[in-house]
Amino acid sequence: MKKSSEKQCYYENYPLSFLLVSNLFQIAIYVIGAIILYHLGIFFLILYLIYVLFLEFRVMKKSCINCYYYGKYCSFGKGKIASVLFKKGNKDFAKKEISWKDILPDFLVSIIPILIGIILLTIQLSWLILISIVMLLVLTFAGNALVRGNLACKFCKQRKLGCPAERLFNKGKNH
Repeated sequence: MKKSSEKQCYYENYPLSFLLVSNLFQIAIYVIGAIILYHLGIFFLILYLIYVLFLEFRVMKKSCINCYYYGKYCSFGKGKIASVLFKKGNKDFAKKEISWKDILPDFLVSIIPILIGIILLTIQLSWLILISIVMLLVLTFAGNALVRGNLACKFCKQRKLGCPAERLFNKGKNH
């Protein structure tokens, strides 16, 4: 019998409700970032959206193809999408090491719009931009922590098998 403090459920395929919540948070971050960058013009909006697509494909090509959830519904559904777009990777994913430098491009999806928004606010006060920055900060930090901590990583079988991101974020913590 497992202790009640242990994480007891490792989904083969995550429930649709998890996919919806996880993806709504991520899409909200992208939309808010796009709203902020749109204030610079359509060209910057398009560049941002291309960057977002690049990041999504990068994650699937570099990580999802090697994950336990390849061909399955992880909490974001990317394992299923990756299996349609890319060939399955190798089994050494659990041993892979990543650094903060490796995940910096993912953080830039929020950092760039926040910095641009702050610059725009110094030029002219805009309640839409101010509210967008606050929402982006909340979703990026608290929202991601909530989604990953309570929906995604908490029930992830790959985390139990070995996850490079989990090791990076929990370096120095007892498991």
